[in-house]
This record gives sequence, structure tokens and C-alpha cells, in this order.
Amino acid sequence: MPPILSIRNLSKSFMQNGVKVKVLNNIAFDVEEHEFICILGQSGCGKSTLLRIIAGLEKSSSGEVLFKGTPIEGADPTRATMIFQTFALFPWLTVRENIELGMEILGIHKIKRHALASHYLKLCELEKFETSYPSELSGGMKQRVGIARALAVEPEMLLMDEPFSSLDALTAQTLREDVLEIWRDTSIATNTFLMITHLIQEAVFMADRVIVLSKRPAKVIGDIPIDIPRPRSDYERDPSFFEICDRIKMLISLN
Repeated sequence: MPPILSIRNLSKSFMQNGVKVKVLNNIAFDVEEHEFICILGQSGCGKSTLLRIIAGLEKSSSGEVLFKGTPIEGADPTRATMIFQTFALFPWLTVRENIELGMEILGIHKIKRHALASHYLKLCELEKFETSYPSELSGGMKQRVGIARALAVEPEMLLMDEPFSSLDALTAQTLREDVLEIWRDTSIATNTFLMITHLIQEAVFMADRVIVLSKRPAKVIGDIPIDIPRPRSDYERDPSFFEICDRIKMLISLN
């Protein structure tokens, strides 16, 4: 069986003021089914561009992205959905309506749509807020709605673009742990998670492997397995956790 995701010699350039600017430089790595992968790099190195190409929202300049051995051509929410750092909720829709919207666009029958929304409302601890509007929610609750909406279409991969960066430290840590619980839940259809971050400790806390990118134009400078037992709730007391963090920090500082 091929990996669920294969990135092959991927490069991307943009035109800025008539000048060609290279953002991604010959990126290559695989993702196996049920892995939790973090892509780590400094702000502005091209991480979000890479994720958008994986999602099928942008095209690469060269190279390819394969999903189960087949080239990705355009977005497909049954293959992968994205969670954004800015929540991206529709303010005129209730929490339930936001969650059901993607399913409605896909033509899922109203009865099934309602049942799936109820399931993910419960999973993401949103049952008491289903009739609320985004303006009535905290940042953490808004991101829970984004997670529920992304999972409700039951994609094979969940893509997350710095999903906790807009949250306070305590809320962010709670949501990290909740996302890991969802990933470990074998009753959920989505079991492969790919997350962008610029925080080393966040990546080491969450990931099975950390793909480390250099500064722009980004290239892979590390593919580091995180061989620390889960759950990692007491990572502050684990010397091996900080050894890996220091290794990654050194890798980034030299590139």
C-alpha cells in the first residue's frame, strides 16, 4: 500500500513586483495513515503555502502531491479538510448551521447531516452552544466549531494551519489535548492529521514525526521521529522532550 500522502520534489514560486520569488524548494516526504505529522518552520517560510497545495487549493510550480498514489488535482473535502488560525466561521450562521454547511454543499441528506452534526457537536463539547452565533463565542469555542465542521464531512485527512496561535496559552493547551484525543478515537473516520506550527514545543508535544523546514525558500532540513510515550502531559518533567526540542532548535538556527 502506498502512503496516504506523498510529497515529491515539490517547488513553488510566486511573482512579486515582476520578480520571481521561490517559496518552496524541492520538498519531499511521506505521511502514513494514522500518523500525526507537524510541519515546523519559522514564520514566513512557506508552511501555509505547502498546506494549501496539499489541500488542493493551490498548484505547485513543479513536483507533485500524491494521495494514496494518485496525483491531487483540486480540492476534495472527502479527502482533506482544513482548519485555519482565523476560525473562518460564517457570522450569520449558528454553530450547528456552520457545522452542517460543508455537508450541505456536498449534498448529504438533511437527516444524515443533522445526525453527523449532533455527533460532532457532542465530540467537540459544543452541545450547549448549537444555537449560538460566532460573535457569542470565545476564541477557543470558535475553534472547536471549526474542528467540528472540518470533521463532520469525515475526510481521510485533517489539515491544520497553526490552529492554536490565536488563543491564550491555557485554552491552546486544552485544545491541543482535545485534538489528540480526537485523533486517537478509532470511532472517528478521520485518522491522519497534518499540522503547521512555528512552535517547537507544540510540535514535539503533538506529533509522531516533525518535518522541519528551513527559512525561505523552504526545504526539508529534518524529519524527526518523536519517540516519547503518549500521553505527554508531564512533558515539563521529561528530559528527552527537551533534548528533542533543543535538537530541532539547533537545526533551525543553523539553516
